[in-house]
Amino acid sequence: MGYEAERLDMVREQLAARGIRDERVLSALAVIPRHQFVPKGQRRFAYGDHPLAIGHGQTISQPYMVALMTETMALRAGARVLEVGTGSGYQAAVLAQLGAEVFTIERVPELAAGAAERLRALGFGAQVHVRVGDGSAGWCEASPFDAIVVTAAARRIPRALLGQLAAAGCLVLPLGESELQGLARIRRMAAGWQEEYFGECRFVKLIGADGWNDA
Repeated sequence: MGYEAERLDMVREQLAARGIRDERVLSALAVIPRHQFVPKGQRRFAYGDHPLAIGHGQTISQPYMVALMTETMALRAGARVLEVGTGSGYQAAVLAQLGAEVFTIERVPELAAGAAERLRALGFGAQVHVRVGDGSAGWCEASPFDAIVVTAAARRIPRALLGQLAAAGCLVLPLGESELQGLARIRRMAAGWQEEYFGECRFVKLIGADGWNDA
């Protein structure tokens, strides 16, 4: 079976069958070549129902979790999105495929460089901005953002990220302890903050000034 057939099976059996309903999200994951975002030695596992190691103690998330986080943001084309934790660049590619302008921060220089090169090769170079830094502090000069997605586990809500949300913007992040978190969506409302949860998840730690302080 070729990669395209595996990708379509992934969308049908892992995403649509589990309740992902946004057709734009399903279409984006059906197009983005996930196998190009994993190490060559692991490409045969790229469309499996699990995360994969990408080096430097980091992972590319399970396809279902990428779809769920993307659907939870309910993005419109042209939205400005901050991603904290670039990793291989796969989540950024999915967001760009939806028409978002993406600002993504990675603390590991080697991963950031690899993701930037991969995204350029796929034609997203002008739409996705990659930089190295502490993602828990956000990207103040590029704010406000319509949505912020954190692809690492936070033990508390980074205050800097809340301050960089646009009106009605939302922050989606794994929130909780190091071994198990809840997927949270924090939305800025006229009357305050609305907090919702979308099930349990497991991510690597968010390292930074407003995250965990160990690697």
